Amino acid sequence: MEIKKSKGANLENHRLTYLLMGFVFALSAIYVCFEYTDKEIEIYNNQTVAEIIEEDIQIDQTIQEETPPPPPEPEEIPDVIEEIKVVEDDVKVESVDFNSEDKKDEVVVFHEMPKVEEKVEEEVEEVFMVVEEAAEFPGGNTALMKYFGDNIRYPVSASENGVQGRVICQFTVWKDGSISDIKILRSVHPALDNEAIRLIKGMPKWKPGKQLGKPVASRFTLPVLFRLQ
Repeated sequence: MEIKKSKGANLENHRLTYLLMGFVFALSAIYVCFEYTDKEIEIYNNQTVAEIIEEDIQIDQTIQEETPPPPPEPEEIPDVIEEIKVVEDDVKVESVDFNSEDKKDEVVVFHEMPKVEEKVEEEVEEVFMVVEEAAEFPGGNTALMKYFGDNIRYPVSASENGVQGRVICQFTVWKDGSISDIKILRSVHPALDNEAIRLIKGMPKWKPGKQLGKPVASRFTLPVLFRLQ
C-alpha cells in the first residue's frame, strides 16, 4: 500500500528557515554570555561637563615676579677739610732766585740749518725693442764683416773638435752708441760663445737707433758665424 504525504506536512521545505533560526538563537546566547557579569557597576555623576569646563575657565596662569636685589649702600665720602696756615708778618721767608731767559747782556748766536740735499731720482732710460731707424755699426755691414775677419780668434778647443756654427747674440746700444747687456740667445759651444762676447765688447761705438728722429736706446740682435776652412 502506498503512503501519501501532503506537501504542507513535509519538513524538508522549511529546513532553511529552521537553520537560520538556530543561528540567531546561538548568536543571542553567545552575546548574553559575554555581557553577563556578577559585579555591580556604579556610575558616579558628581560633576557635569559644564562644571568641568567652568573649572578650566577659572584657572588663571600666575607668574612669580622676581624680587630685585637691594640697592648697594652708598659709599661714605670723607669730608675734606682744608687746613689753612696763617703766617704772621714777623716770619722771614727765604728768598728765591728766578732765572729769566731774557738777558739783555747775553749775545744770541743763530746757527744756520744744514741744507738737506734732495735726492734726484735718476731717470731710467727706456730701451726700445723695435725702432724706426735701427742702430748700425760705424761704416755699415761691410765694415762689420771686416771687423770680425780682422779680430776673430778661433778657439783651439772648438777647432780641434771640428765645432762650428752661428752664435746669436743680443745687446743694448745706448744713446751715446755704447754697448752693454750682452746675452747669448742661441749657443753653439762655450768657447765659441765666449769669443763672440769678446768680439762684441771690443767693438767701437755704434750709431744709435732713432725713434721720431731722436736717438734712443735699443736692443740689437747680431749673429756671429764661426766656420772652419
